[in-house]
Amino acid sequence: MEFRHLRYFLVLAEELHFGRAARRLAISQPPLSLNIQQLEASVGARLFDRDSRGVRLTAAGRAFRESATALLAQAEAARALAREIEAGAVGRLRVGFVGSMLYRGLPQYLRDFEAAYPGIQVALTELNSQEQIDALLHDELDAAFIHTGRVPDALQATLVHSEPFVCCLPADHALAARTELPLSELRSEAFVLFSRQASPDYYSRIFDMCASQGFYPQIRHEVRHWLSVVSLVSQGMGVAVVPAALARSGMAGAAFRPLAGTGVRSEVYCVWKTAPDHPARDNFVAMVRAEAGHATQAGSQVQA
Repeated sequence: MEFRHLRYFLVLAEELHFGRAARRLAISQPPLSLNIQQLEASVGARLFDRDSRGVRLTAAGRAFRESATALLAQAEAARALAREIEAGAVGRLRVGFVGSMLYRGLPQYLRDFEAAYPGIQVALTELNSQEQIDALLHDELDAAFIHTGRVPDALQATLVHSEPFVCCLPADHALAARTELPLSELRSEAFVLFSRQASPDYYSRIFDMCASQGFYPQIRHEVRHWLSVVSLVSQGMGVAVVPAALARSGMAGAAFRPLAGTGVRSEVYCVWKTAPDHPARDNFVAMVRAEAGHATQAGSQVQA
């Protein structure tokens, strides 16, 4: 039995006339008769009565008509779903992110993607950079936003955000009255630092920044989330060096000041696994790369 047989059967069941059915199917009458005979042989039952009074569905034919209609509808739905999945228009997308991405464009990326692909269900998971890399390698995430571009060969990475580091101080700290600070001014301060386990790159980058200014940071607390860093600083538990975007967190009690004389940038990369095939992920990555590129160009024009 083939889907062609079912289509021919359903048209004949509507027309109850071999000539009219053949014209609708754009074939001649003999092939139609042959296909109906093949279908009846395959089913093992007579589906039509044919005599001088015309063509009629048998009881078996009437029952088979319902099943044939459902089968063809399911087949069409399956074809449509396959086309939509191939186009990346339906399905599920699992996206990991570091907390600072909430202030670095992630909400806008999601709004734009969901507007363009309403059939894609996006599931977010907040993890540190290393956890996201592991999740990508184990196919537990489809795309991720992390703090490093150094990733295993199985992954691809593209830079989507770059900005300066700033100093985060308690609002009542004496240095908060300054409009700009050299990092060396913090040499005697207790630091709240992003955990080395959570992001080795960030940890070493801040250490290297301090070392270039002739000191090593006195670490009082290590935490796993950027907002925890800012929260502890806001409560007078130390100072921190954080990405500039965190100044938009609106955390009461924290002050953010530009750092003078440091060219080190805070970067975020979009990362994904090159296999297996995932059209929805590819559409998401393409959109993020395009929007990140536009943002970079706009920033360059403003600075110029």
